[in-house]
Amino acid sequence: MTGDQSSRSSILEATRSRAKFSEHGKSKGAAGFVSPYDDSQPADFLSRPGQTAIVNPSKEGIKNFEIGVAWDMVSVKQTTKKAGFMERFFGKGQNQPTRHKGVDLDIGCLYELKNGKRGVIQAFGDMYGALDEEPYIHLSGDERTGEAEGEDEVITVNGHRWDEFKRIIIYIYIYKGASNWETVKPQIQVRVPEERPMIVSLNARREELALCAVAGLENVRGGIRMTNYMEYFPGHAEMDRAFGFGLEWDDGKK
Repeated sequence: MTGDQSSRSSILEATRSRAKFSEHGKSKGAAGFVSPYDDSQPADFLSRPGQTAIVNPSKEGIKNFEIGVAWDMVSVKQTTKKAGFMERFFGKGQNQPTRHKGVDLDIGCLYELKNGKRGVIQAFGDMYGALDEEPYIHLSGDERTGEAEGEDEVITVNGHRWDEFKRIIIYIYIYKGASNWETVKPQIQVRVPEERPMIVSLNARREELALCAVAGLENVRGGIRMTNYMEYFPGHAEMDRAFGFGLEWDDGKK
């Protein structure tokens, strides 16, 4: 984004011009949310910036894998009403669950191939990519109603072409329905077939910054190394400079 105007405002305005969101609060994004305290769903949680997880290639190499964003649709809200005896007995007037309505988070990624090609995959600007040709990454679409089954948006990477990749930077940003990251506790999940999901949950937050570079994927000897970055930015241009991609950004479009 250029100029002194907030990059967050540019992102939001660019997206608002082409998307209308449902107010029904039926988003299924939370369906894929995995609690780090739930042992029944084994996963590799990268809880701290700098922490890594590795997927080694099999004899067949890396298969197509998915990058999804999920979030917790229900949080606990402290009520301000002073509870009476019967209300306290039945748990009323204390911490009450609140269901978030109309929440929408968007996912995107910066990519760099070994041939030097760099670019971005994201919904606004219609940069959905392609799975069977460069850049070998595809975004499922811009889920505008929040009513689709499963996660709202998923990025698929062509694992058969993984040897042509150098790195991927995964990011998400708040579009609507949440005033800050704390209320929805988003997480990025990287799901490689036959491997434990690799997950980063945002547990350190900058409320005034709407974009987070969550994690990086690097090609290391044909395998995947995922690193927790969890670094917050006011917009795409600032994130781009931090990771040295050198792309041009203007009003939410590359």
